[in-house]
Amino acid sequence: MPNIKSAKKRVTVAEHKTLRNKMIKTNLKTSIKSFENAVAQGDIQTAKALYPKVEKHIDMAASKGTIHKNNASRKKASLANKLNTIEKAQ
Repeated sequence: MPNIKSAKKRVTVAEHKTLRNKMIKTNLKTSIKSFENAVAQGDIQTAKALYPKVEKHIDMAASKGTIHKNNASRKKASLANKLNTIEKAQ
């Protein structure tokens, strides 16, 4: 346990940031999972409706520094590719 006042503050700030990052990652994973379930079931309408929301969650996580911007770009490209694949299959 830290003795210095600034070190104590850093501990509490780190806890708050950890909670925020955990919340953002949880929302991100949930939205990606729901999109991928729609794609797996072949439900194009739902997948098209969910894609902008998923993209927004990914961009938000990248802007907050929870995930790296290249990771966000890679995730968006992968999900867009999945959406395009099921659209072409129909």
